[in-house]
Amino acid sequence: MVFPAFAFAGAASLEIMQVGPETALWAAPAILLAAMLIAWAAESAQFFVAQGFALAILAWLQTLPEFAVEAVLAWRQQVPLLLANLTGALRLLTGLGWPLIYCTAAVFHRLKYKRALKEIQLEKEHSVEVVGLLVPLMYVTVIWAKASLNLFDAAVLVLIYVAYLLILSKMPPQEHEGIEELDRIPRMVVKSSPRVRNLLIFALFAGGGGLIYYAAEPFLGSLLAVSAMLGIPSFVFVQWVAPFVSEFPEKVSAFYWAKTIDRAPMALMNMVSSNINQWTLLTAMLVVVYSLSKGAPSTIHFDSQQELELLMTIGQSLVGMIFLVNMALNWWEAGALFTLWFLQFLLSPVQPSATGWGMIAGNFHWIVTVIYFVWFGVELIRIILGKRMPTAFTEFAKIWRTLIRPARA
Repeated sequence: MVFPAFAFAGAASLEIMQVGPETALWAAPAILLAAMLIAWAAESAQFFVAQGFALAILAWLQTLPEFAVEAVLAWRQQVPLLLANLTGALRLLTGLGWPLIYCTAAVFHRLKYKRALKEIQLEKEHSVEVVGLLVPLMYVTVIWAKASLNLFDAAVLVLIYVAYLLILSKMPPQEHEGIEELDRIPRMVVKSSPRVRNLLIFALFAGGGGLIYYAAEPFLGSLLAVSAMLGIPSFVFVQWVAPFVSEFPEKVSAFYWAKTIDRAPMALMNMVSSNINQWTLLTAMLVVVYSLSKGAPSTIHFDSQQELELLMTIGQSLVGMIFLVNMALNWWEAGALFTLWFLQFLLSPVQPSATGWGMIAGNFHWIVTVIYFVWFGVELIRIILGKRMPTAFTEFAKIWRTLIRPARA
């Protein structure tokens, strides 16, 4: 992690490193390269464990750069910016990542079969990820309601993630991605002798971790400098640009799977696993690092803007989750997620005012948040009326009865 290097540096350490916008010319590529190195190592390592468990670990490893960026913000006690980055990263995954996976699969399906792709159909074992997304959302809603995040919350979120991993670990092995379908570098690593393979995986992780350690804070500082130069609020810049760079390789991996069409469900579950680990481990890490920085157990309190950002993100994730309850993602669901994300993304830099676009921008977050929760409510009613089948829950119940409960007995 990056934060120990900043420990006990005095009051001035609460400010993020002051650098010029030109620093982004090396810091952003360094973060991107670090993420690529970690992604290659993770893709190589995940080849030797079962798919569901592997996807969860892979999703966590691929987002290590995002964890590092958030660790810097938490250590510097930049509460508005750390919430901006967290909510931006989560909304980017669901609002842009999920739809682009569908779009990628649909394009290649059209090219291959000369007909439209109706939906991405999930496998039965993917019900664990769908149900696994609902559980942290329920608890994060409690965090939003009390407008604070403390160490007890962190412990609960970590326990939720541990339980999720334990359930995945009980799943039988599924078909792995073929070695020849890997990118060139992971393929070379996997095909190496065990000793060389282990050394290469360690070197990739170490190289990526080292780059993150030295580049995370200059990267953040350069983003703030660029945002000031462009006249864009730092909250908006950190919310969208930082997670886009730090999570880029994860999206590349997912889109690579999506273009094979038959692995599109795995690509989508990779994104869902990232949602789960960021709602749990990443959120928990924030208050842990914040408390270490304070030198005592501390609580992160949210202001009204942060509460709204968190509520909107919860709403978006709930809608995404309920779209997957019937174990499929179709074109209009992907389109709806993207449209709502894109509209609020476009209006984010616009300063609120009493007239024109400023008035729309000032209220649009509330409007989109209401749309998310109303839509979630409508889909919930459709489930009750039998119009949308809760297949994920019935399949998860079968998995629990056949795999989890017997193992416990």
